[in-house]
Order: sequence, then C-alpha cells, then structure tokens
Amino acid sequence: MLRELVAASHLMSMEQLPGAAARYAADVGLHDVVIYVVDLQQTVLRLLTGRGPDAGGDPGDESPELNIEGTIAGRAFQTLLPVIGHAFDDGTCQYWLPILDGTERIGVLRTTIRRDDVRLKEDAEYLAGMVALIIVSKGPYSDSLSRLVRTRDMTVSAEMQWRLLPPLTFANDQVVISAALEPAYRLGGDTFDYALAGDTVHLGVFDAMGHDTTAGLTSSLAVAAFRNHRLQGADLLGTGQGIEDVLAEQDSSGRFVTAVLAELDLRSGVLSFASYGHPAPVVIRKGRWVTTLECRPGTPLGTGLGVEPKLCVEQLEPGDRVLLYTDGIVEARDPNKQEFGLQRFVDFLIKRDADGLSAPETLRRLIHNILAHHAGRLDDDATVLLIEWHGPAAREDATEADPGSAV
Repeated sequence: MLRELVAASHLMSMEQLPGAAARYAADVGLHDVVIYVVDLQQTVLRLLTGRGPDAGGDPGDESPELNIEGTIAGRAFQTLLPVIGHAFDDGTCQYWLPILDGTERIGVLRTTIRRDDVRLKEDAEYLAGMVALIIVSKGPYSDSLSRLVRTRDMTVSAEMQWRLLPPLTFANDQVVISAALEPAYRLGGDTFDYALAGDTVHLGVFDAMGHDTTAGLTSSLAVAAFRNHRLQGADLLGTGQGIEDVLAEQDSSGRFVTAVLAELDLRSGVLSFASYGHPAPVVIRKGRWVTTLECRPGTPLGTGLGVEPKLCVEQLEPGDRVLLYTDGIVEARDPNKQEFGLQRFVDFLIKRDADGLSAPETLRRLIHNILAHHAGRLDDDATVLLIEWHGPAAREDATEADPGSAV
C-alpha cells in the first residue's frame, strides 16, 4: 500500500490524494477512507473531497465539516490518539486517526476495518502518516488546500504572515515548540520564528507597530533579517543589531518592532535571551509559575535610538516550559474592559498541563478562551510561543534504547 502510494504521489495533485489513498488502502483491507483537514483556527475539520476548491454539489454521505468539540473525529484530533467510532453488526467499525506531520496536527483520517484486527489498525496508522507527508509536500502550491482550511476571507497582511511562518508545532526527544496566533484572518504585526541548528534552538517573537498591512511588512522584514543574520553566524545581540540596521535602511516611516530573541542549548538547558521593549518571558516549572525573566531591555528595533539590551541567561530544569508572548495575549479585554491578564494566562496553561493536554492542544484552547473573553473579536494581535525542554536525559535514554534514534 505505502509503496504504491509513494510511487503515485510524485505526479499527484492535492485533488487526486483522496481517491488514491482510498484506492490503495482498499487493497489491504482499509475501506471507505476519507480525509479531513483542520481549519486555520483549529475549530472545524473539513472534508478533503478531491473535487477542487470551487466544486459544488453533493459531497456524498460524508459530512463536509465536523466540529472539533464534541465529535469523535475531534477527539482523535485533540488527543493525538486513534479512536473507535461507529460499530457495525458485521464486526467492523469506523476507525479515526490523527494525521500528523511529526507533532503538527493536519487533520484526521477515517477508515472502516474489522474491530479486532490489530494489523489493520497498524496499517491505518502508517497510511495516516503517509497522507500527512503528501499533504505537507503538496500543500505549499495547492490553492485547493489553502481555500479549504479558511472559513473566511483573509487580509493581505495575514496572507504574508501565514506564508512566512514555520510550522505551529515541532517536537523531538529533547524539546517541544508550539505556537498560536490570532486573529488568524486579520493578523497585522505579530509573528514568530524558530529553527534548530545542531543542539541550539533559535527563537524569536515579534510585534510590529500598528495593525495594518504596513505592520505586516515591517514584521516580515524583521523575521527575514533575523533568519539572515543568524544563518551568517551572528550572536543574539549581533542579530538584534542586524535587524535594527535592516529596518532603518528599508523603512523610513518610523515603524518599529518589539521583540524577544532567544537561544536554547538543548544539551545544558541554558536559555540566553535579549528583549527589545517586549513583555518578559515566563517560566513554568513543576506546575507552578516560578519566575518572570526580567532583563534590562533595549529600545524597540527600528527606532534608531541605539540602546542595546542586556544579554541574560537562565538555567532551565528538565520539564520547564518557557512562554514568549505579545501584549495582545494579556491585554485582550472583555466587553466590560477587563483584561485577560498575565495571571489568568499563566494559570490557564498550568491547569491544562495538569489535565495532561499536549502543548498544541493547550494553546488551541487558550486562544479560543481568549477569543471568548473578548466576545470573539480581538482589537490587537495575540501570539504565544511555548517551549518545553525535556532535558539531556531524553536524548541519552533514546540513544540507549535505539542507537540510531539520535541520528
């Protein structure tokens, strides 16, 4: 099944994926395969029909859209685990599985199998993994997928931001990185970036002045300069100066960007960071808010005032979660003008961690909670980037169990 699907995928469009997956899966006993992908705000799951973005008509017996809350499909998406759905009298059942690119949740897959067939359950998991890889490889040039995962029109600024972002979730044996942004369809100046280089994780959260297309251009320029200078080997303060220089050279409008730039050494757990007029990061340890990483800030990038921040260092412990965020997270106000607040923000994350939720599911619920607090509409961008360090022992344990797993 996987061999045939891989061979077919090289000349496959997104529209052809549902039919191909169902056809090759049926050859090994996985019947009635359907694929649902999650929308940008992770509220609903939408059927990948294979008929293109503008095709109308009857989708057949399948629901074109399923809510994440209160459905079996949504449970598989939230828990990252397979879920048995409707059971039939002939001993078969509907089997729902999350579609994952690593730990990035793309959607869910459903197939009909014999309920007690362990091999078919394993085959279904392999199929879901292959479907994820194909969606990721075809997605960047598929307008069909881009339209499907949108529930409303998007501004030009938000279009720029989403095209520039790394995946919202990444994980390996040492670290989990997860992020969330709102308003998804009206993003202005908020954005984030991360990347791995050996045992170092580079992180940045940015908040550009304003909420319009020019703010999006400014933050996009800041991220491009962030990537360019770190790839040239600049340290954190050198990278910050590089962003300052680029903004000053390319934008004479007086726009500026607040930011936190950071590096995490995965071997030691040492977090180095610098703030440019941005809210201080927060550390959650063993289910408690243990510290706010106050550090003498520099002036926002692009102001030309020349005040450099202090480079600060924090020693993390295995299991620590570090939160980088923009002021829109804590300053979101309800109709009575009451702020969401830093205390409520941190408490929400601590409680969801105690519930055993994954980092991406925690942030999904956080953003929806903030939207509900603000009656569904934010006046400012709200972005959070969560980093969870597992410690060096995680890599050592994985290597002892499987020497090839560390490669």
